[in-house]
Amino acid sequence: MFKKDFAGINAAELVVRCLEAEGVSHVFGIPGAKIDPLMEALAEGTPEFVVCRHEQNAAFIAGGIGRLTGRPGVCLTTSGPGVSNLATGLVTATAEGHPMVALSGSVASSMENLETHQTLDNVGLMRPVTKHAVSIRSADSVASTMSNAFRATVAPRPGASFVSLPYDLMLQEASGTPLASQSLPMSGPADEEAIREVAERISKAKLPMLLLGRAVSNPRTTEAVRSLLRRYPLPVVGTFEAAGVIARDLVGCFLGRVGLFRNQTGDDLLAKSDLIIVIGFDEIEYDPEIWCTDATADIIHINPLPAQIRERYHPELELIGDIGATIERLTEQIDSRHAVMDAPIVSELVKGYGQFIDCSCKASEEGPIHPLQFIHALHQIVDDKTTVTCDVGSVYIWMARYFLSYEPNRLLFSNGQQTLGVALPWAIAAALVRPGEKVISMSGDGGFLFSAMELETAVRLKTDFVHVVWRDGTYDMVGIQQQLKYGRRFGDQFGEPDIVKFAEAFGASGMRITRSGDIASALREALETPGPVLVDMVVDYSHNMELCETIRAERQH
Repeated sequence: MFKKDFAGINAAELVVRCLEAEGVSHVFGIPGAKIDPLMEALAEGTPEFVVCRHEQNAAFIAGGIGRLTGRPGVCLTTSGPGVSNLATGLVTATAEGHPMVALSGSVASSMENLETHQTLDNVGLMRPVTKHAVSIRSADSVASTMSNAFRATVAPRPGASFVSLPYDLMLQEASGTPLASQSLPMSGPADEEAIREVAERISKAKLPMLLLGRAVSNPRTTEAVRSLLRRYPLPVVGTFEAAGVIARDLVGCFLGRVGLFRNQTGDDLLAKSDLIIVIGFDEIEYDPEIWCTDATADIIHINPLPAQIRERYHPELELIGDIGATIERLTEQIDSRHAVMDAPIVSELVKGYGQFIDCSCKASEEGPIHPLQFIHALHQIVDDKTTVTCDVGSVYIWMARYFLSYEPNRLLFSNGQQTLGVALPWAIAAALVRPGEKVISMSGDGGFLFSAMELETAVRLKTDFVHVVWRDGTYDMVGIQQQLKYGRRFGDQFGEPDIVKFAEAFGASGMRITRSGDIASALREALETPGPVLVDMVVDYSHNMELCETIRAERQH
């Protein structure tokens, strides 16, 4: 316990009481000398502290919890490199709308302008990668500072908050009562006259359509969009992060996901539509410069925040307000007699997408596994409550295009920063907040080693999930784009560790898939095995160049 010369609590203890008031169940991080007052306070508090093996992964797990629950996850680090190691996790959360709060230690206030161990301008470093970055300036400001940090992280657009905790202030007596951040004031629907105009435009358009973005994935907005489509069926596409919004009974309206490369059925729809209603879309999800042209249809932007105007993205109308409330009002006003889905052009696109998604793979039953063989087998063993997390790389393109999901926030991608290493930490988050449900994560062998050290954390927590490593010994997504631009690949190859031995070295279970016919049975066995399971799968990427057909070199990612 702290040695104090005062009767009350110190600032570190008040920080923990603020976490308790916010309902925080877990704090993820790595201890250190500059944060030990908070560690000592956590030892007496109710949130469970989970020691991680890298600060970046602690941030990924906290961000994953925020994405899955809508409530901020929390991580902490010590000062200096502990803070700088957070940057990738925080920019991922901010770019992709994951609410989370990061806490870090700092040198004593009297030393912050001097050269000393682990000194760093914490707030200056964190401002570009967060929504909200501040430092505690007095022990008595802890309660309000913490409340505002939590409030900022869930406000539109959600993202990361950062609070720096100077060592000396953490030990000072603190007054104040924990202020659980109140629920954000509910904004109402957009302007009624603008909603009526959009309803009229939809009724008069020859081929109106919906483009769904990540902000549609909260429960109320998802249900509002589904109700709209049930009353007035429209062709719809989604970004990768909008996966699962379209329910099983609405698949007849769905023409797939769009993103990265403009060569999907949904891209054909975007090119042919004369009215695109863009709902909950953030421009980082799919650069408008890729899918917008001089001939692109009129665009309606429905979002809590105004559009970021770009040369290729300048909506005709913007419905600014709560998305769910706006869609509910819009649904009431649309003339439902216009049967858009019966139009020949739509029927042809729907047929084409059905053939695309049902395509069979003629790869050999022996040897490396073709991505479509794996995806078709995966469909056999998942249900609507299975959480699937995907790392970035070729694995992410195949899964985004071909793997179907029918509930939001059940199929997760990093689609803003395209951050390597997220899949395994997100699987840990899913196993913690969705106990007893199936969790399957996957990565290429490049992305896997970015966060593989957290396998020890997963074993220690006794979390149940299966992580499949698509192994080919290259950064393939980089290599195929190099091939297209320069006619050769360079610097994309690395060694191939034994994944099964790696798993066993950490106390996890390891399995290997060598035949396509064994995929489903192996995954079922892995899901029934307690604790984390690593599955090694040599992958056949011989058709990967086809993923990039028709792309322009200046728009590659």
